[in-house]
Parts: sequence; structure tokens; C-alpha cells
Amino acid sequence: MAELFIKQAKQYAVVRPTYPKQLFEFIASKTPFHHLVWDVGTGSGQAIPPLAKMYKNVIGTDTSQKQLEFAPKLPNVKYHHHTSPIMSIEELQQNVASQSTIDLVTIAQALHWFDHPQFFDQVKWALKKPNGIIAAWCYTTPEVNEDVDAVFGLFYKVDSGPYWEEARKRVDNKYKDISFPFEAIDGLDHTGPFEFKAEKVMNLEEYLMYIRSWSAYITAKEKGVELLTDEVVEKFKHAWNISGGESEKVMKFPIYLRIGKVGKLTIE
Repeated sequence: MAELFIKQAKQYAVVRPTYPKQLFEFIASKTPFHHLVWDVGTGSGQAIPPLAKMYKNVIGTDTSQKQLEFAPKLPNVKYHHHTSPIMSIEELQQNVASQSTIDLVTIAQALHWFDHPQFFDQVKWALKKPNGIIAAWCYTTPEVNEDVDAVFGLFYKVDSGPYWEEARKRVDNKYKDISFPFEAIDGLDHTGPFEFKAEKVMNLEEYLMYIRSWSAYITAKEKGVELLTDEVVEKFKHAWNISGGESEKVMKFPIYLRIGKVGKLTIE
């Protein structure tokens, strides 16, 4: 997937939603210590600024050097580009942190692409025992209004449906079907998903740019298929205009968070 996103890195950075403050406040309230965060699959760093405000040090890693170029540069943040989908323990120790030293591992809109058993073993190796936290979240399709959403729903399921990879179903299912081998945090009776909401104001061109940043759109394009045909764009324009005269509208992205603590597990 990294190869696909390289082509749309700038669009991805511009049109993807900014995560709400409440999400990070919730996660930070469950983290006993706030020294070190590892943000995995950081991409263009949508999660980085709020993490950098709440934690002393943040390390963002990603397989896409192009996306990392658009990530925010902050004094307490460093980035590491790696080429393999999952880093080895040796690379993790050399470029991220030593065993049992990380307070929080975050994965924003990326967990569905990972080899979960291998990745979770690395998370268990890296997190402080027993209260190190893993927080992984995804956001589903944006909600605008009845008119725009009706056009979008058909486009998402029918037009772009054949071009989504299998992993996308995990997002559509709100990460419920991901086996999450972590313990419920004290005060919570399960590991989620917990629901939040992100908002982003867009005009129609930005809304269409958001669609063009999809992996499904890029895959279709590579196969010679233009999903946003003139006819489809006209349908979106009509829905956009009849639902109010304003040129900008608020997109609401439902967010679903899985969160848990590592417990006393150890990986040697």
C-alpha cells in the first residue's frame, strides 16, 4: 500500500481529517506515564501534533518516505523511515526504543494493513509492563447531509467497491473483528471500539480531492479506470448545491478506537 500512497502524499496530508482533542485526552488519561510514544504508520503525521503536546517524546515511523516529508517537524518528534512492512526487533531497538520503555503505541488509520500477530508481538516487547498502552483507531466514511451522503453511499459501495483491498473491510467493521490481545484498562470493562467524531470543513473540490486520496481510487486509476467520471462529479455537484448554498460543508468522520494495556505479558 505504501507505493500507492506515495503518489497521493500531498493530497493525503491536506484532505484527511484532524483527529479531535477529546480522542487524545481520553488516551492520555489512560496512560500512567507520558515520556515516550511510538506512532506507527504515522504517514503525514495527522496524530503527531496533539501527541507532541501531551508526551515528552514522540517517534513516528512509516514505510513511505514521501508521506514523512509532509509530517510536521517539532522539537520533541523524530521520524524513522523503514522499508519492510514490520520492523525487526533489532531495527526497533536501534531506531525506536529499547524493550519495555514505551508508554504508548498509537496507530491511526493503519492497523488494518498490518500483520497483526507479528506486530502485536513487537508492541508487547516495546511497551512498559504492565500498564503500557496501545491505542489504534480508524475512521469510516464522512457524513455530510442526506443529499450528499446518498450519492456518496452508492459511489462508495458500487463504483469504488471492486477496487478496495480486503483489509478495508476491517475499517467498515469499525475494527471489531481484529483480534486484540490486550487487557482492558483499569476503569474500562472492554477494549472498544469506543466512538469519537472528527470534523473537517471542505468545499466540493476538497471533498473530491479526499476521494482521490483513497487507495481504491489510485488502484482504479492504475487499471485505467476513472471513478470520478464527469457524470459522477455532476451528481456530487447537484447534491452539494441543493443541500444548501454554502460552498463549504462540515464533514463528520466517525472514529472507532481500540485501546488496551499490555499487562504482565513478556516477549523474549
